[in-house]
Amino acid sequence: MSFVLIFRPEVREELNEAYQWYEGQQLGLGDDFIDCVDEMINRICQMPELYTIIHRDVRRAVVHRFPYAVYYRIALDRVIVLAVLHGRGNPKAWQART
Repeated sequence: MSFVLIFRPEVREELNEAYQWYEGQQLGLGDDFIDCVDEMINRICQMPELYTIIHRDVRRAVVHRFPYAVYYRIALDRVIVLAVLHGRGNPKAWQART
């Protein structure tokens, strides 16, 4: 089954902030971060039920190499990305977005 990918508006800002921070640490590291997030999102779209439900119908997939997680819901034929958050951030920040 092919899933349509939908991002909540806040996700783009979160990704941009993380990208800018990693680029400030080392040139090209922001691109590596985005590549790892893209890889995880592609995995989610291929097998969205693979990752654990952490609250109601929200699932979490941990990004490889970087301390971030993708929070998402499955709705019919859609994968709705609610947040991409740092592991040390507020773990409940995405709950208002469901």
